[in-house]
Amino acid sequence: MPRLLTLLALASTATFAFAAESKPEFSAARILERVKVLSSDEFEGRAPGSPGEEKTVAYLIEEYKKIGLLPGNPDGTYIQNAPLVGIQSTPTLSFTLDGRTLTMENVNDFVAPSSRLEEKVGGKDTDVVFVGYGVVAPEFGWDDYKGVDVRGKTVVMLINDPPITDASGALDSKVFGGKAMTYYGRWTYKYEIAAAKGAIACLIVHETTPAAYPFAVVVNSWTRENFEVSAFDKNAGNVAMQGWLTIDATHRLFAASGKDFALAKAAALKRDFKPIALGAKATFTVENELRNVASKNVIGILPGSDPKLKNEYLIYTAHWDHLGIDPRLPGDKIFNGAADNAAGVAVMLELAQGFIALPAEQRPKRSIIFLAVTAEEKGLLGSRYYATNPLYPLEKTVANINMDGANQFGPTSDMATIGFGASTIDDIGIAVAKEQGREMKPEPHPERGSYYRSDHFEFAKVGVPSYYPKNGTTYIGQPADFAEKNAAEYIANRYHKPGDEVQPNWTFEGAAQDTEFLLKVGLRIANGDTWPEWRAGNEFKPKRDAMLKK
Repeated sequence: MPRLLTLLALASTATFAFAAESKPEFSAARILERVKVLSSDEFEGRAPGSPGEEKTVAYLIEEYKKIGLLPGNPDGTYIQNAPLVGIQSTPTLSFTLDGRTLTMENVNDFVAPSSRLEEKVGGKDTDVVFVGYGVVAPEFGWDDYKGVDVRGKTVVMLINDPPITDASGALDSKVFGGKAMTYYGRWTYKYEIAAAKGAIACLIVHETTPAAYPFAVVVNSWTRENFEVSAFDKNAGNVAMQGWLTIDATHRLFAASGKDFALAKAAALKRDFKPIALGAKATFTVENELRNVASKNVIGILPGSDPKLKNEYLIYTAHWDHLGIDPRLPGDKIFNGAADNAAGVAVMLELAQGFIALPAEQRPKRSIIFLAVTAEEKGLLGSRYYATNPLYPLEKTVANINMDGANQFGPTSDMATIGFGASTIDDIGIAVAKEQGREMKPEPHPERGSYYRSDHFEFAKVGVPSYYPKNGTTYIGQPADFAEKNAAEYIANRYHKPGDEVQPNWTFEGAAQDTEFLLKVGLRIANGDTWPEWRAGNEFKPKRDAMLKK
């Protein structure tokens, strides 16, 4: 009971003290105010390559200066240029079967941009093959292609991992992570393996439950201007069309082909599944309007206090971008991105302010980098650019901690970790949460594949131990289903929609509580005698091991 009373007392205040001897305080009011600024109509939805980017970058630089962060680029600026190419795609798609033509309507039936940096790409009368989940996973004895030659063909596949069950009917945790999505379930992997197999086009069947979002999110995300990192080869190795089919369009395609989609889907759950030729020919074009975009990551640094360890780095990340303006919409056309991710950026700024407020003798020994990245919404491009063009050596980068979203509501008695168990940073997080009187838990919905959907993933891919903590689900003084209801409402009504604006019931008191957590975790990493490590068997450990042997 005393612990509960203490937590209830915390719930009534908007400012959380770090520790009496350390001085920094974390203000919910400051976090809320910064969210209001970044998500205001003035910032035009913060799309890369837009006036909204210019305003956002200028604001972040000014905030970094006010807080007291030094320029994070060794060239003396707060900017890392991230050259992108903007792509506005206009696709067409049809299938022919026994002389009949089945025309797909853009947006209503399919969404299909191209990542190739060419003005026009296409395919004519390409064979259509259903390849199940489109997965090749030798470690699970799984191959959905079974040696079938799909070069020059259009492949159709299901979203997510194959949901394999054990003898009891429960999801088998030994195959594709059970309930948790692996990278094999991510749409980026599906396009990559299709390209590696030589397919000319890849169409993923959208279903709301396994995708974890409605088709409207696909439309809002991919029918506007998309972006790619500038590439000398014009991404010639990518599939020409990378798209999504609605479930209704998929049923029509299968029915016209004389196939039963439900039976094909059921067959795809078995290791002995073999690709199914649909007997259809796909013809498509994608016309692209291209423009070079000089986008920017914004970077500040707090140099370490130890003469030797200051040349080792902890990087906090949060993406500043959102979806901008869609002039095609009636009414509100601005995707303000308050929760996604003005909130995460505001927390990062509050966190930086907390580090700066530490007395000199308590400053972190290692250097702390605060990296606001561009184009997360377009495929984690800003973080990918930094990870492949680092301003500080990756072999001297001890860890990455990512912030995407924040707790807009009140304090919680728990927290969650995306990808729980991946690295030894979890041990630190568990201990810090316990000090706060909170319990650290695994993420509640691992099937959504969140570990592969934000910027920490790009650091993990190159081997840097990466940590992605999220707010808890047990809100103090609220009903047990408070968190789940709010999350469901957000995904249904505001995620990647113009409705992602500051709401009247947002206080960010919970975010202030979480900012304290983030600082304490970072301090332990920055001052620790050992570096964080990937757990044995983790998919990213070999990269790190190889990096540190050089």
